[in-house]
Amino acid sequence: MPISDSDPEAPPNKEFMATLAKGLAVIRAFSAERPRLTLSQAAAAVGLSRAAARRVLLTLGELGYVDQAGREFSLAPRVLELGFAYLATQNWIDRALPLIKALSEDIAETCSSSVLQGSEIVYVARAPTRRIMTSAIAVGARLPAWHTAMGRIQLGFLPDEEVWRRLRAARIEAFTPGTITDLRALFERIKEDRERGFSIVDEELEKGLRSIAVALTTRRGRLISAIDVSAHANRTTRNEMRERFLPPLREIARQVGLATD
Repeated sequence: MPISDSDPEAPPNKEFMATLAKGLAVIRAFSAERPRLTLSQAAAAVGLSRAAARRVLLTLGELGYVDQAGREFSLAPRVLELGFAYLATQNWIDRALPLIKALSEDIAETCSSSVLQGSEIVYVARAPTRRIMTSAIAVGARLPAWHTAMGRIQLGFLPDEEVWRRLRAARIEAFTPGTITDLRALFERIKEDRERGFSIVDEELEKGLRSIAVALTTRRGRLISAIDVSAHANRTTRNEMRERFLPPLREIARQVGLATD
């Protein structure tokens, strides 16, 4: 979200640190599509003046989070510390990852785990198959929650009014001919998945890609994340996914949940 120099988007909280928000916004401005940014490009991307963007970039450079080569800036490897700090505090990932890897090896399909953030899922664990897949997804990657099995099963834990709020605020677009874009239909699909305890998304995000997911919760029923199996549609049917992949996914969720407060 753009942050202006006067911070009109900042929360009405006197403890809110606008300078920190600007620094984080500049870090998020870098991406696979924009691995290098000039000062002007960084300023435009986050809605800052050139002077403010310059101060932010030079500060990030002094701290080791940004490298500069001539007029261009790029993220430095130290940025990885921010992401790994999160992963290191999530003990459930250490318990889930060996189980996810074992399932992936057993069924020769890709298994993953993600957390819900807003209207997106963020991958936190992944055991990819050796088979070639179009999707190149790694830990830290983001996908729209509305069109992923892991996203829909996690959205089902939200109150209905919150699901609607996020739906209305989201930009829903068609990725394939099978993508559900009608808001009411998406809401009903999330409710159905909530009731049956799993979600299947069939060629909505990528043609030929089918996935099934279950929620991972604590012993007290608090949502932690979701885990899924994804495969090419020509290798398995929806019924086969329910019969072969759903039971082991539920067992992983049970084992991890029992060990998580």
